[in-house]
Amino acid sequence: MTKENKNAIEDQVISIEQKLTALYNLQQIDSQIDKIKIVRGELPLEVEDLEDEITGLETRIANFQEEKEKFEQFIKEKNEAIKESNQLIKRYTDQQMNVRNNREYDSLTKEIEFQNLEIQLAEKKIKEAKFRIEGIEADVQQANEKLETRRQDLEAKKSELTGIIAETEKEEEELKKKSQENEKYIEERLLTAYKRIRKNARNGLAVVKIERDACGGCFNKIPPQHQLDIKLHKKIIVCEYCGRILVDDDIANKAQEKAE
Repeated sequence: MTKENKNAIEDQVISIEQKLTALYNLQQIDSQIDKIKIVRGELPLEVEDLEDEITGLETRIANFQEEKEKFEQFIKEKNEAIKESNQLIKRYTDQQMNVRNNREYDSLTKEIEFQNLEIQLAEKKIKEAKFRIEGIEADVQQANEKLETRRQDLEAKKSELTGIIAETEKEEEELKKKSQENEKYIEERLLTAYKRIRKNARNGLAVVKIERDACGGCFNKIPPQHQLDIKLHKKIIVCEYCGRILVDDDIANKAQEKAE
């Protein structure tokens, strides 16, 4: 209850009957809001899940791209290494033409062989890196296709949700204002209990009418003495089976008149 509401009813004595009427009216309003949320269904969660999936796919594609760039840099470095090895081979080959003895010739031959092995190893590494890049590109293409599909799904879900919200937003806002108006007639302790019961109830019903001598929430029979107490409107009576607040037709009718 807000400070303004408290001030507005500061000196007003609110009877149990008024509290019950306000509670039942509040329940009817909140049930209407629940119906609006049911119309929206799982769409908000579906939109959120799609947004999370899209973010995940975008991150995955970015990681693939980063990995691809590393392999491309690796290939560039290996090509540079091959170029350097070829230059060394040419230099060693030229030097072989001017050696003074067999030992120098054999030493240069070994250097040439070593550089040829380095070239072969680099070419093998380049081939492996190119193969990995091809795999990454295939993964990126697959992820991009999935991303595009998810973006289309998200756009459709958002459009559907926006349409539903546009249809129900004004009605929901009006209902919320009515809900707040009714709350000012209900003390905080009782309002907290109402909200707790609503949260725990499968159908969101915290205040129910007696129907055929039974609780309108769990349908268990209500003892005659309790029914009499409910009709007297002297105290708040709850169902001993489900804990819901019980009212009679008189309270329901008064709530209906107030709502109109």
